[in-house]
Parts: sequence; structure tokens; C-alpha cells
Amino acid sequence: MSTVERNAELADFLRTRRARLRPEDVGLVADGRIRRVPGLRREELARSAGISTEYYTRVEQGRAGNISREILDAIATALLLDEVERSHLDDLCAGDSPRRNGVSRPQQVRPGLLQLLDTLGHVPAFILGRRTDVLASNQLARALITDFSALPARKRNFAHFLFLDPAARPLFSDWERIAADTAAVLRMEAGRHRHDHRLADLIGELMLRVPEFNGWWASHHVRQRSHATKRCRHPVVGELSFDYEALQLPGEPEQTLCVYTVKPGSPTQDSLRLLASWSADGQVGLGVRGGEDIAAESVGQPSGGSASHPR
Repeated sequence: MSTVERNAELADFLRTRRARLRPEDVGLVADGRIRRVPGLRREELARSAGISTEYYTRVEQGRAGNISREILDAIATALLLDEVERSHLDDLCAGDSPRRNGVSRPQQVRPGLLQLLDTLGHVPAFILGRRTDVLASNQLARALITDFSALPARKRNFAHFLFLDPAARPLFSDWERIAADTAAVLRMEAGRHRHDHRLADLIGELMLRVPEFNGWWASHHVRQRSHATKRCRHPVVGELSFDYEALQLPGEPEQTLCVYTVKPGSPTQDSLRLLASWSADGQVGLGVRGGEDIAAESVGQPSGGSASHPR
């Protein structure tokens, strides 16, 4: 991402955050003038932040140079940004670094985490890396979602599956909500890893092929994976309801453990037992090599084992 592109991202992010606010939201009294566009005017935002309109305009247009921590905090407070949005604002304003230049170590899942996936064999669980690459998964996750080991290397990615695989929309009963959240996760990652060419290629492909994605991308919503309720409609075992938890892994800041938990004694738990039996009988998903190491590789024979992982 060039400096011009980064400045445009910053401008669009600040404008969309201004557009969602009313004067009364930030303790200002509306002046009665007709508003040609929704949200706060620049001068109102600047007044609330305690800075001059001229300076805020330069910030929003990417012409302010290095912005002090105090000014960024004042703007974030005036815009009522949450913690995730503040982090995204910091990323957009930060200078280049090895992390942002795309220089980072290959994505590898350590053996202890693969053992953890085996331990969680009674529920679907998988590990996501940068740009939602699927780095490892257990048998139930492959049976529920898809066998990523059967896909070409560049498609071993949750966002790619969710938006572009025909099986995804009928599988996720609340597909639109999950898709919008995933677009927001990609927007967050794009600000943090601004020179990640594989991420840029993925986003470009989604913009070209998924009409809904463009609207979600233009909203500049950002999100970190957290927790939610997810409902699925599996072709073999029918309706399923999960409590989804996303956990950042200690010592692996760019890896997230995603677990679809179920209530004991629930119909979903019974259905998962059936799904586990079906997948064992059908040999569903016997391994996936994921992440940076396979970007240029062709797909070979899958490796054995219950938790799929990069080699």
C-alpha cells in the first residue's frame, strides 16, 4: 500500500466514523443548518476534539505528517471509537515497519497446539493465521465446514471459502452476518499488514467476484475475531447451533484458535456425535498444509493424522 493509498484509507475511515455521529452524540447543540451529508461536520468534530478545524482537515486528508499520541487520542475520543477502531486508527497512522512491510516469519503451528486440537476432538476447532489462512483443523471442523486439504493452496483460507465456495452460503444459516464480520476482519488486517500482497490479492478477488463485499468494504467497519452464536445447516446432520469462541494463542499473536462449542445434552451435541461417526467412516479430511510455506506449491498427497497442519 503506497503512502497515497494509506492516506486515502485514513481519510475514508475518519469520514465514515464522522458520518455515524450526531452533534448531540458528542455533547454539541445542533445549529439548525441543513446538513448536506450525514454526521458531524469537520468543524464540529474538531471542536469536540479540542483542535483547530484546519489541523483536523489536514489529518483527515493525510497531510498532517506525524500526529502526536495526544491528538490521536483526542480524535478517537471525539469519534467515540471503540478499542478495535482505535487500534485500526493507530495502524493507519503508523509508519512502515517490518511487520507492515510484510516481512514476518512463516506461519507454522507448533506441535503442542496440534495436540490441543486433538484434545478438542469432540467439537469443531481450527487455527487461523494471517488473512484468515486455515493453518490447522480437527476432523469435526473438516466434516462441518470443508476439507481444506482437498483445496489448492491459495484456497486454504476461511474468507475465500466463505465468500467464493458455493457450499458456504447454504451451510451458514446467518451467512450475511458472518460474511460482514469477516470483511471487517480483513479490513483490520489490511491496515495492519499494508504490504501483504497475498492479502491484497484476496481482497481484490472478493471485490471483483462478490457484489456484497464491496458495500461491506466501503463501510470501513473493523473487527477482531471474538465470540458469537453461529447456526449451520449441514447436509448430513441438519440444523446445528454453536457458541463460537476465538482465542488468541499465547506466544502466537497472529494465530487464533476458533472453537465451535455446544451445550451439553443439546440436539447439536447429539448431531455432532453422528457427524463424527459419519466423518470417521468416510475418512473426511486427513490433513492440510497451510500458510506461507505452501503459497507456491502444488497440492500433494494429504498427510495422515487427525489434526491437519502445515509441514
